[in-house]
Amino acid sequence: MKIRFDVLLFISSFAFLLLTLGGCKGPKLSEANAQFDRGEYFNASKTYKAVYNKLSPKNDRELRGEVAYQLATCYRRLNMAPNASAAYQNAIRYDYPDSMAFYYLGRSLQAEGKYQPAIDAYTTFLEWRPDDQLAKEGIKGCRMAIKAKEGKKSRYIVKSAKLFNSRRSDFAPMYLDKELNTIYYTSSTEKATGTNKSEITGTKKSDIFYSKKDENGKWGKPEPAEGALNTEHDEGIISFSPDGQTMYLTVARRAPEADTSVEIYTSRRSDATWSEPQKFEITADTLSAYGHPAASPDGTYLYFCSDMPGGYGGKDIWRINLKERSGSLENLGPQINTPGDEMFPYLRADTLLYFSSDGHPGFGGLDLFKANLNSTGDRWSVENMGIPINSSGDDFGITYGLGESGFFSSNRGDARGYDHIYSFEYPEVKITISGMVLDKDEEPVPNAIIRIVGDDGSNQKEVARDDGSFRFKLERGVKYVMMAGASGYLNVKQEFESDMEEEDADYEVDFILASINKPQVVENIFYDFDKATLRPESKEALDEMAQMLRDNPNVTIEMGAHTDRKGTEEYNINLSNRRAKSVVDYLVGLGISADRMTWKGYGETVPKKVTKRINREYPQFEEETVLDEPFIETLSEEDQEAADQINRRTEFQVTSINYDMY
Repeated sequence: MKIRFDVLLFISSFAFLLLTLGGCKGPKLSEANAQFDRGEYFNASKTYKAVYNKLSPKNDRELRGEVAYQLATCYRRLNMAPNASAAYQNAIRYDYPDSMAFYYLGRSLQAEGKYQPAIDAYTTFLEWRPDDQLAKEGIKGCRMAIKAKEGKKSRYIVKSAKLFNSRRSDFAPMYLDKELNTIYYTSSTEKATGTNKSEITGTKKSDIFYSKKDENGKWGKPEPAEGALNTEHDEGIISFSPDGQTMYLTVARRAPEADTSVEIYTSRRSDATWSEPQKFEITADTLSAYGHPAASPDGTYLYFCSDMPGGYGGKDIWRINLKERSGSLENLGPQINTPGDEMFPYLRADTLLYFSSDGHPGFGGLDLFKANLNSTGDRWSVENMGIPINSSGDDFGITYGLGESGFFSSNRGDARGYDHIYSFEYPEVKITISGMVLDKDEEPVPNAIIRIVGDDGSNQKEVARDDGSFRFKLERGVKYVMMAGASGYLNVKQEFESDMEEEDADYEVDFILASINKPQVVENIFYDFDKATLRPESKEALDEMAQMLRDNPNVTIEMGAHTDRKGTEEYNINLSNRRAKSVVDYLVGLGISADRMTWKGYGETVPKKVTKRINREYPQFEEETVLDEPFIETLSEEDQEAADQINRRTEFQVTSINYDMY
């Protein structure tokens, strides 16, 4: 049960005549009708239930249906969805003649999270009223909820803010100021002022409470707001001026035998206490209700909700200029407001509005929505905040603290309809790219510099650690170009694009830098046996070689080919010479200038010296060993073949680093 002022806002403009029930027998029924007329839904529900139980299922079918409908309406207004569903089903079972019973049954079932039965109820209602927009939006919301349950889980983390929650309703939290050290909220806890229970909700009337953080950043025990703020009336749903010195609050004043008057008041802060609230005049209209104030971040506007004439149905969000009130009252329009109820506005920025609605497609009850105003200021784009921020119950009254975190209110999972405060956090999506900068022998390159440029305008630079490792933070959906280089080495460039998924990711990329001071083996170059013809599987390595030359346009190279010890020296020189030229020709075909490259065949004259990398791959060969013919002939047949394979290689050697293409 809650006194959120969405209930109270309804009371001031609602007056059922109940002509059918008004003339029925029994003082209890007339008492229930009178309670209902005054909006005392908690008391009325008890009385209607007593009347209903005394009526005969056989002889009083028509009257039972009418009483069940009124009882269901009480439960609906008290946000007790399971009770409301059962009562509407009873009304329908006893042939209650108003098709609205099916619409409200759909609403109640949707608030329970029973989406398919809710769709069935809405569909039946549309048979009578095929153009009803709210019923169509209800079906759309149910289908959206079914799909969301089957879809990917959101990153939002939602938890009960147990310190702020009592055994009654606690809701609509709001930070005092930008320091975010004090939070105020509304509560009908037993600690609220006075002893009388509300006839509307059956709980104590709401007061304003607050909590402060200690020096360790922990929230302290909530206390009633100090000063003359809390009275025997309902107070709550608050907002603050940017400097935290003025509070805007909703006050529901109630007199015997009269409708509740819901209005906006202001209170001034002096030290830690608040002054007696003063009425904030919006219009001369005294028949409409005004509540849920929300000051804009720059203090120019006060947003609020009202059922005043000129809206789009139900309760709408309006705003008024605090500096020039006269003539500045305006409705936020049909992009925000619907035939349903839009309430609990909250301005995070002048162009970023959060609010709750049961008119836009949602998961049930009130849902929280986020609305962005475009750059020309003429159109809002509205987005449901999704699960788990929204539920099948009422979700409303959001406030943001640091980053994507804060608090909101919800009656999810509480059959009594009581609201509770929840914390939420949207963990930052952590996207990184990491890797190593190594030389051709897979050793760390000292003082390697890595640069990364994104098409979002980002530009980062980092020096690799001693072990060659590096890491950069990235953004989603950005195309990046990375370049790694170091003194005495050729630059290497790589491109990639981070995906749009809202999940953590760590991309991996290694840079293998070629030294300009010694020959560099080009791995995976293959020739046909006894020929200089390049095999197709050499294409990838040669394409990378061409890209390396494009990334280092000031470099010239000699391409060298080497054979094993088999065959005559003359034959091997000739074969390796032709193979080296084949590589150069291929690179020229890829657009590399011919005057940047020479070729030479070395045959078997330059046997390979075992490096650390070769030793790791072939531990039978000690590091620094020269794989010449005398050494190879001392090996087993298997190791001889391995040594010959190492000697058969294609290498390049940087010959100049000052080539000028012009």
